[in-house]
Amino acid sequence: MKIAYTIGADFRETQGKGASRRLRHKGKVPAILYGGHKEPRALVLDQQNLLTMIDDERFYSSIVQLKITESGQTQEAIVKDIQMHPARNVVVHVDLQRVVPNEKLRIRLPIHFKGESVSPGVKLQGGVVSHRLSDVEVLALPADLPEYLEMDLSGMNLNETKFLADVPVPPGVTLTELSGGRNPPVVSVHSPRAEEPEPTAEAAAAATPAEGAAPAAAAAPAAGAAPAADAKKDEKAAAPKKEGGKK
Repeated sequence: MKIAYTIGADFRETQGKGASRRLRHKGKVPAILYGGHKEPRALVLDQQNLLTMIDDERFYSSIVQLKITESGQTQEAIVKDIQMHPARNVVVHVDLQRVVPNEKLRIRLPIHFKGESVSPGVKLQGGVVSHRLSDVEVLALPADLPEYLEMDLSGMNLNETKFLADVPVPPGVTLTELSGGRNPPVVSVHSPRAEEPEPTAEAAAAATPAEGAAPAAAAAPAAGAAPAADAKKDEKAAAPKKEGGKK
């Protein structure tokens, strides 16, 4: 993979929450560079430089070149994590991993889909496409790493699903989830869900009881409660009394 991004960086000697806060106030971003059989190294990156890159999906699946301003040294790396401020468009912290030419990298690559509109399932059978996965983790040497993976959907029919094993990968690239025995769905074509009709005004009025009206089920027992009690009293009064003594 060719290097598409260059990031200016400086070594950071002071660490801690206070030092990081002061850096952010100056428009800088604290970062950490690790891996490559070397000790982790604290860095300082430029906030505005990062903001021009983070909206591009290629930034997260590419090898970037770190250029140390003071010494002019360069180091290839991949972005492992970017922490954003919860309320503002500000980068809070960046994790970077060194790239070693002869060591494989674990990195997530985006999946690009093509041929959706011309597939029989969409064009002829009225189906819609659902994307279950938008990116996937791969394992590859830096030289074998593509920018993205591509799936052709032009031959998909209605009620058809493509799984992870159906994603084409170039030589030297391994899909890590397949190695673990998983094969999740990636994309499917299915019938659109029928929308439930909205209730008409007449149906809504019939389903809603009139204002102030008591429910019929509750009113019926109350109306019959008094007669039932009177009937029991009459039965007691009509019952014959037993006469005492022997005949």
